[in-house]
Amino acid sequence: QVQLVESGGGLVQPGGSLRLSCVASESILSRSPMAWYRQVPGKEREFVAALGLGSHSLYADSVKGRCTISRDNTEATVALQMNSLKPEDTAVYYCNAGGYFRTLNTYNPGTTWGQGTQVTVSS
Repeated sequence: QVQLVESGGGLVQPGGSLRLSCVASESILSRSPMAWYRQVPGKEREFVAALGLGSHSLYADSVKGRCTISRDNTEATVALQMNSLKPEDTAVYYCNAGGYFRTLNTYNPGTTWGQGTQVTVSS
């Protein structure tokens, strides 16, 4: 059973933009904070952004000011708008549900993950 499905990845030039989308069940989005993580081969999965049940959001320093996480409960989606993309943003991006804010500035992921969508930033 697929609970989270990401889309929107692809090849983009440095400085370009992408909008990643994650489709989830309405029950998941209504009850759970949502987050985006990314991973490159040989590296640990890295936190990118999280959005609480309210309006509280958190971003990794590496993407702060360039990315925006948002939720649409009606559409049952969570999105990550990525601007001014850099080659170091290249990774597989994963949607995550079921996590929580350990502190206002620290996020612990849940155990529900999407299959990932590849983002490649290259000239």
